[in-house]
Amino acid sequence: MSQNKEFKTKVLIIGSGPAGYSAAVYTSRAMLKPIMVTGMEPGGQLTTTTDVENYPGFAKAIRGPWLMEEMKKQAENVGTEFVTDIISDVDFSKRPFVCKGQNGNTFISDTVIISTGAQARWLGIENEESFKGFGVSSCATCDGFFYKGKEVAVVGGGNAAVEEAIYLSGIASKVYLIHRRDELRAEKMLQEKIFKNEKIEIIWNTVVEKVNGTDNPKNLESITIKNVKDNLTKELKIHGFFVAIGHNPATSIFKNQIKMDDEGYIITNPDSTATNIEGVFAAGDVKDKIFRQAITAAGMGCMAALEAEKLLNH
Repeated sequence: MSQNKEFKTKVLIIGSGPAGYSAAVYTSRAMLKPIMVTGMEPGGQLTTTTDVENYPGFAKAIRGPWLMEEMKKQAENVGTEFVTDIISDVDFSKRPFVCKGQNGNTFISDTVIISTGAQARWLGIENEESFKGFGVSSCATCDGFFYKGKEVAVVGGGNAAVEEAIYLSGIASKVYLIHRRDELRAEKMLQEKIFKNEKIEIIWNTVVEKVNGTDNPKNLESITIKNVKDNLTKELKIHGFFVAIGHNPATSIFKNQIKMDDEGYIITNPDSTATNIEGVFAAGDVKDKIFRQAITAAGMGCMAALEAEKLLNH
C-alpha cells in the first residue's frame, strides 16, 4: 500500500465499481494514464451480490465479484494505475485539483472522475447481513427474476418501495408491502397504482424485526414482523425480501465543493457527466438515483472518460 506519496495525473478516478472501471478503461486507451483510488469497497455494490443475469454479454448467470474482478483486470491491462486509499479531502477551487488520501497520499490531477457510488440503507436487523444475496436484496430490478411465481415482501413507504412492489408484482405470485406507518409517503399516482394492484397486500403499522432461514444451504424462509400498535409479532413466510428505504450517495467529502441535490446526489449537466466545476465529472450511482444499474453506471463511466479526454485535448 502506497503511503505519503505525491501522485500527478491527467485523470484521477475516485472510487471503483462499473462506472470507475469503465472510465479507467477508456481513459487508459486514450493514453491519459489515469490513476484510480479504489476506496473502501473496491468493486462497489456488485461485490456483495451473487448471481448477475442482466449484464449484457453473458449467456449464463455470472457472479458479481467475478465481474468486478474482470473489469479491474481489463483496466489494469490497458494501463490504469491503482492506489489503495480512501480520499478524505478534496480541493476543487482551482486546477490542477488536489485530493488527499487517508494514508497520507496527495493526488494532483487535471481532471477528476467521481465514481464513489451509493450504498443502500439497510434495516440493521438480525440476520439481515448474513442473508444478503440469499433472499435479502435492495434491488428488485436486479434480483426480482429469481422469485418468479413466488411470494416476496418489500419494506418501505416511499416512491422506491412502491415502485419496487409494483415491479415485483409482474414477476412474483404475491407481494407484501410492509410500512411502519398507516399511510404511504409515495407520490399519489404511485399510490393509486398500488392500491389497485390485486397482487400487492399492504401491511400497515408494521416493522420487520428479524430475517429467518436455513444456513446449509443458505435459504430465506420467513421474516419476523411486529405491529407497532399492539406489539404483536408473527412470522411471514416469503422467498424474497427487498429493503427499499433509500440510498446514501457517497458524497460527503464533496460537500461545498460541487453542486448536489438535497439527498446528496451530484448534479450534472443534461446529457452529460460534467459537474458545475469544469474538469470534474460524476458517473454512476453517485449521480443516478433512478436506474442504479451496473450497465448504466458503466455507460456513464464511458461518458465521463470521453468528456474528460475532450476537455484535456482542448
